[in-house]
Amino acid sequence: MVALVSTVAYLGLDARSVEVQCQVAAGMPRFAIVGLPDKAVGESRERVQSALAAMGLALPPKRITINLSPADLPKEGSHYDLPIALALLAAMGVADAEQLAEYVAVGELALDGRIVPSPGVLLAALHASEKELGLICPAAQGAEARWASGVPVVAAPDLVSLLNHLKGTSRLPDPLPGEVEEPDHGPDLKLVKGQEIAKRALEIAAAGGHNLLMTGPPGAGKSLLASCLPGILPPLTPAEALEVSMVASVAGTLEGGKISRKRPFRAPHHSASMAALTGGGLKVKPGEVSLAHLGVLFLDELPEFQRAVLDSLRQPLETGRVDVARANAHVSFPARVQLVAAMNPCRCGHLGDATLACSRAPRCAADYQTRVSGPLLDRIDLHVDVDPVSAADLSLPPPAEGSAQVSARVAAARQWQTARGVRSNAELEGDGLELHATPDEAGKALLMQAAAAMRLSARSYTRVLRVARTIADLAGSEGVTRLHVAEALSYRRQAPRG
Repeated sequence: MVALVSTVAYLGLDARSVEVQCQVAAGMPRFAIVGLPDKAVGESRERVQSALAAMGLALPPKRITINLSPADLPKEGSHYDLPIALALLAAMGVADAEQLAEYVAVGELALDGRIVPSPGVLLAALHASEKELGLICPAAQGAEARWASGVPVVAAPDLVSLLNHLKGTSRLPDPLPGEVEEPDHGPDLKLVKGQEIAKRALEIAAAGGHNLLMTGPPGAGKSLLASCLPGILPPLTPAEALEVSMVASVAGTLEGGKISRKRPFRAPHHSASMAALTGGGLKVKPGEVSLAHLGVLFLDELPEFQRAVLDSLRQPLETGRVDVARANAHVSFPARVQLVAAMNPCRCGHLGDATLACSRAPRCAADYQTRVSGPLLDRIDLHVDVDPVSAADLSLPPPAEGSAQVSARVAAARQWQTARGVRSNAELEGDGLELHATPDEAGKALLMQAAAAMRLSARSYTRVLRVARTIADLAGSEGVTRLHVAEALSYRRQAPRG
């Protein structure tokens, strides 16, 4: 007899159908799993055997073959434990094979028969919804699975209660949808004293979704400014929250099925590897740039990152996706992020201060800043110098305007952009850019002058237009004027200071 149970294989944010086929035939006793399983799937044999033993069931002294079809698709992860166990129970006559055909099953098995969480349940639930099937998953992830509307979810704590539910002798409770967490706004801009130019650049970055680089000495407040950005960004829409949760589900970081409307804020250490930042590894997982999807990726001490690691961000910043190509897999993860970076002007950090700067200035600054490639800097819309803060500045009372007031202006500007059919001005391109961001005659003349003098690349030219459009939105202006273009040009990268 051959018993069949449906499950999934995860390739990026795609869930591919996998059929678990179990045959129990006469012959020398053995338990084999075939169909390109990785080590975790191969070890499933021991977990399934121990879980059945905990139920008081012994494997029949026959030849047991598990095939994971399609056989040429790599299978990774421990979520195959449960479908393998169910297929085996169906082949042994313990479970109803026809009933199991109505479900997709995912979950890891403990040695005592418990069904424990595994990454990717939300994707499996969405896949089951497309196939008009139910989902069998761990009880701890039932709330996560319920976010896929219209999917009958059986969330079981262990194999015994699952079998009793399927047989009708007892019924498992229907899981409730997870909670929606309201955004936590983090530090308030009132904590930042002085730095009016940097705060203005931060507001423009938030309003248009633009990339931002802050350059200044240690202790000037660059990290504090970056941490204030989530508090002035608009919350995620329900559709965006689901996108972010799908990435978290694959990464195994979606806890308790809770979905948050707070935009992600990721701040990896400068020792991060390329796989950690962009995704990959032996088992391909989303990297920091994907975990920050629709949020902020903050890179502090930018030149201290390995140059190859930084340059690996160039493509994701343009396309909004990361394509990870490996010999046995080619997967894509979303990576539409807002890059915020901070750096010192030189290694000692005090360039321009005659009392503190090292004797190697300005050579020290040139060597340090060239660690970041020009093409990456070209993808950063706003470059701003953050000046040191004096003790006199710190003794001043907090500024009257905080995150709440800035957030209101950002939200109003984003409404203009939503009306144009884009999430933010950073996505404006082609006809939309020409229609909405073309400046008036005076602005166009200034832009052409600056493009020649500053040798702006085609990318830089486009990004200046986008920033100018955002500045106009913040001002409530229908059109882009010379004033808006002038301010946008002031944030383009300047030559290193000597």
